[in-house]
Amino acid sequence: MAQNKYYSIDSLTDNEWKIALSDEFNKEYFQELLAKLNKRVDENVEIYPKPDDLFAAFNKCPLDTVRVVLIGQDPYHGPGQANGLSFSVNKNVPIPPSLKRIFQELEDDLNIRPSENSGGDLSKWAEEGVLMLNATLTVERGSPNSHKDYGWQQFTDFVIEYLNSKYENIIYLLMGNFAKMKCKNINRRDNYVISIAHPSPLCQRGFLGTKPFSRINSYLSSIDDPEIDFRT
Repeated sequence: MAQNKYYSIDSLTDNEWKIALSDEFNKEYFQELLAKLNKRVDENVEIYPKPDDLFAAFNKCPLDTVRVVLIGQDPYHGPGQANGLSFSVNKNVPIPPSLKRIFQELEDDLNIRPSENSGGDLSKWAEEGVLMLNATLTVERGSPNSHKDYGWQQFTDFVIEYLNSKYENIIYLLMGNFAKMKCKNINRRDNYVISIAHPSPLCQRGFLGTKPFSRINSYLSSIDDPEIDFRT
């Protein structure tokens, strides 16, 4: 099957998310966002992730399965890296420094090592109910944050507020100040917020040793929900 050249809402395949996001897709800012993206495509600018993976975070974690929300900033901007899930990369791609530290903490916390078959691909986490949402869903090659003013922030703010207003007992894993600000209005009475430092090696303190994965599963156990299998 030929891959799509242009970005569109057609790449969102989960029906519940389609219904939840339909009004937002019809707003003028979102139509302008897609027009900007596809203008860059016509100018032969390389954009990540590829159009078919634009809504991978939603397709791989259907709305009625969301148990954990993990916020990233924007996609990896190197060739072949971004796969539509925050912090995740396609398998057979070298694992970025932040993800290396996430894996280090996962091993220290739960004694789980990443699968050699999956590499840095976190798709199995999505299937367990982890919504890995970048605040900005696209980026240009070699240019981090190049699409931060396209309108994605408004869109992902809506997604977070939608979850916050309609669901309870969701775990928000906020790594770093950006994610903390993005989710500053979360209803902490009815949800569980884990707020720690960003896993980047530039943040020397406040991430390693925080045991977020066991804390997630302890909370799920406390509400009689199945634990998340963090094997990749």
